[in-house]
Amino acid sequence: MKTVKIIGVPEHFNFPWHLAIEEGAFEERGIDLQWSDIPEGTGKMCQMLQDGETDLAIILTEGIVKSIVEGNPVKIVQKYIESPLLWGIHVGAKSKYNTIKELENTKLAISRYGSGSHLMAYVNAKNNGWDTNALEFEVINNLDGAVTALTNGAADYFMWEHFTTKPLVDNGTFRRLGDCPTPWPCFVIAATDNFISTQKSTLAHILEVINLYTEEFKSIPSIDRNLSNAYEQQLEDIKEWLSITEWSQSQMDGKTLSGVQEQLKILGLIDKQVPKESILF
Repeated sequence: MKTVKIIGVPEHFNFPWHLAIEEGAFEERGIDLQWSDIPEGTGKMCQMLQDGETDLAIILTEGIVKSIVEGNPVKIVQKYIESPLLWGIHVGAKSKYNTIKELENTKLAISRYGSGSHLMAYVNAKNNGWDTNALEFEVINNLDGAVTALTNGAADYFMWEHFTTKPLVDNGTFRRLGDCPTPWPCFVIAATDNFISTQKSTLAHILEVINLYTEEFKSIPSIDRNLSNAYEQQLEDIKEWLSITEWSQSQMDGKTLSGVQEQLKILGLIDKQVPKESILF
């Protein structure tokens, strides 16, 4: 049995992995796939990949591309979610702000630098015609930290996945002022160069298994109810999320990757573009 470490956010996107692990699909291939939830998100996961604390990560496209361009010895081995991620733009319940325009030159809560909540702030600023150099951040580590920061006024707004934060909007902790979708497929599967070079056949088996699960995921009987229960989401929200979410079983093409790098460079988040061979396996 080969032990493989994998990390991802504790969100509904990753339910296919948990199903496959619970049903022994990896064990049947001689793989002990050990999953760890990383609530801090992409910035933390990039660091864990770099430090060799994990072999694989289900990670945001923009975060891992930036990290690889900056020298992280990792490759994208496949797209995971084809559709964009819907980033909700939230303020505290008692905030004086009522529109996204009013948030210009205010302080943004981010989980950490290099995370999706950090990088998407630049996309949102560009969409609204703001000066990206004027963005100001408060590092809050995770969703609980965001609740504290927006409630006590340490930060003014916070961007996080729309459906994950929906219960906090429903219970009156946050107000959502709008959404900002990613301009690219949102999640990819990344592996360290070391894992790719030493465990190529193991990686192939892992991708085969997860692709079987994601291909059939939406057609699993009562999958919406199972997701609703597992992630404490309203059933109608899960149904809406399933309707707009598409999984992928293929590698990212060079044109899409070039578009991601181009956007990151325009936003000043990377200072160069690298050949696709430096990023894609």
